[in-house]
Amino acid sequence: MATSENVATATTISEEMAGEAEEQGLLTLGVEEEYLLVDAQGSHAVEAVELVFDHLGEDIRDSVQHEFVRSQIEMASPPQLELRDLAAAMTRLRAGLAEAAERAGARLVAVGASPGPGAGSRVVDTPRYHRMRERFGDLSPGAGLNGMHVHVSVPDPETGVQVLNHLRPWLPILQAATANSPFFDGRDTGYASWRSMLWERWPTVGPTPYLESHEQYETMISDLVASGAMLDEGMLYWYARLSANYPTVEIRMGDVCPTPDDAMLLAALARALVATVLREVRDGRRAPDVPHPLLMAAHWRAAHDGLEGLNIDMATREPRPAWKLMRQLFDYVRPELERHGDLEMTTVLLGRLRAHGSGAARQRSVLAQRGSVDAVVDWLAATTRGAR
Repeated sequence: MATSENVATATTISEEMAGEAEEQGLLTLGVEEEYLLVDAQGSHAVEAVELVFDHLGEDIRDSVQHEFVRSQIEMASPPQLELRDLAAAMTRLRAGLAEAAERAGARLVAVGASPGPGAGSRVVDTPRYHRMRERFGDLSPGAGLNGMHVHVSVPDPETGVQVLNHLRPWLPILQAATANSPFFDGRDTGYASWRSMLWERWPTVGPTPYLESHEQYETMISDLVASGAMLDEGMLYWYARLSANYPTVEIRMGDVCPTPDDAMLLAALARALVATVLREVRDGRRAPDVPHPLLMAAHWRAAHDGLEGLNIDMATREPRPAWKLMRQLFDYVRPELERHGDLEMTTVLLGRLRAHGSGAARQRSVLAQRGSVDAVVDWLAATTRGAR
């Protein structure tokens, strides 16, 4: 639930990197991740965010910010051109944040929604969050909902809006790949991403509408603010949007991924997808206007099945195994993966995801083997640092 009040200065792109990206014709890439703070031994969420901030190292402080409730914390990577550089940065930031959490008597867990039982957490003490709580009530229940947002550079807002149109059919399968919240309040919800179902209760959450222009985009934001459905542009929670702070498209429908490997795979695919559809925009190809109800159905299917079940092929409008659609996406963006130098690493990471399953599948496997949600949280705390 990143907003304009909590943007880290470390995410600002340098003039040197912007020039290098333009010279090489490449897109910059950045990632934001939200995490849960749990107690040192069990699975209960803890309101430890201020203590964690007290223990942050100076080398990562500018990349860390508050989230909506006190049992959450957020980290934003510096933008990068090289996927390996982004992976190194994310691994370092996750490790540093995990160490700060441990020094504060807590643990850092990359999970979409709190698996363990417990009461809800209070909101972080800022005027904006208190206004949100007063206006919208208990729409973010429990200990908070944790997502992953991928920022990919675009040349200008008008082009960015056309990119958003072209992204719409592909986002359900990316959502399925991030599914990482099958448990909530100590039980199996029957969904791969229960966070997605809880998150959809906010009035502006959902697929990005088909938009004709940046002017229409801006008008819709003004209309939504005037309606009372959001306080400001920071509460535009479409699954993809233009960033209010950077010259990027922000893809934001997914759960936070359990491991850095998973996060890098999704980031690489997102950048390659944006680069692929940018070419279509420049070639004058109009995006398919997929019906909104069908997109809603595909996103529901992603939340329910994850990668282990079915999703909807937007070309045929028929259910197909989600992994086949994932492979279809990979083949579609393969030329841009190669052009950005990401193909080899992404191929390896996709193979690992295929072998190990989604985060939701891995959590359920841990529960079956070890018999408790506490054990699932132990596994999540380890994988958050990078263990596979």
